[in-house]
Amino acid sequence: ASSSATSFLARLEASRAWLDPVNLPTGNSSCCGFCGEPLHFVLQIYAPIESNAAAFHRTLFMFMCPSMACLHRDQHKQWTRNQGNPRRSVRVFRCQLPRTNVFYSSEPPSRNNSDKPLCAGAALCHWCGTWKGDKICGGCKKSRYCSEKHQALHWRSGHKNDCLQIINSSEASSSVLPAVGKVPARTSWPEYQIAIDDEVDLDSDGCDEDSSKSLVMQKHGKPDDTMQSWMDQFEADADNQCWAYFQERVSRAPEQVLRYCRDPNVKPLWALSAGRPSNPDIPSCSYCKGPLCYEFQIMPQLLYYFGVRNEPDSLDWATIVVYTCQGSCDQNISYKEEFAWVQLYPTSISRP
Repeated sequence: ASSSATSFLARLEASRAWLDPVNLPTGNSSCCGFCGEPLHFVLQIYAPIESNAAAFHRTLFMFMCPSMACLHRDQHKQWTRNQGNPRRSVRVFRCQLPRTNVFYSSEPPSRNNSDKPLCAGAALCHWCGTWKGDKICGGCKKSRYCSEKHQALHWRSGHKNDCLQIINSSEASSSVLPAVGKVPARTSWPEYQIAIDDEVDLDSDGCDEDSSKSLVMQKHGKPDDTMQSWMDQFEADADNQCWAYFQERVSRAPEQVLRYCRDPNVKPLWALSAGRPSNPDIPSCSYCKGPLCYEFQIMPQLLYYFGVRNEPDSLDWATIVVYTCQGSCDQNISYKEEFAWVQLYPTSISRP
């Protein structure tokens, strides 16, 4: 990951650690806007803002539907965001708290495991360990779920027998039920903690024509007539120029899965010139109506670490760029949804 402008911590993990453990996103916020399935947790970034007292604690959470068909529809819908509230398959939530709050001590943690939460969090789904468990098993009255689908999956995976044992037992044993938040491995992506490094000696974050031409010259030397013809065609294709520049930048840090910088002068690294938003395409903050600014983007290398296979219908993206409220507004809403822009590869761009 790259960083500047503010300190942050990032995790890719099977289940998130909600900053506000009580007032979680619910309803349609937890589901894909196209297929209606519960969204999968992708990553969380702890990114406080020192100059904002209301954001002493501040975390961004990204969720995504694992269906490529839904991501294709998401890319199309993001262009129509002015036509009401569009359906999305990628959602990003921002949660922030002041130093003095009802959930955490205002003093630094002791780091010896003696600190305890100031209050209990909401009960989570026993299957995914992510979303709030609003639904309760009608049999044992113990297991909780975020959706009927997760209840059915849990039932088929073994809760059918566990449920009968609980019902027939005079006292339900806590060992019978899986611990809340312990996610079955097949239902989530692998868990990682992201190592943070600063990007150094890098030029602008856009598609640069001169850098693209120099990249070709470095690879091929002085061009002959055939090469010159190819270069002329290459220079006329903005997408190929941008893609070459993107590949060159990625090659400097091939394991980079996240780029982060909240500096308002910094721009995202786009893989293609097509499919990039113009300023009017970026909406205002849904809560304070102020401007949004680029904060982070996830890279396609993340798919490798998630074990996504290279198949026609597998999840894939060029990059997903997240814009957040520039003022990081505090509108008495625990989890505010921010704006994600999906850029996919067109079929005309050949990739290794």
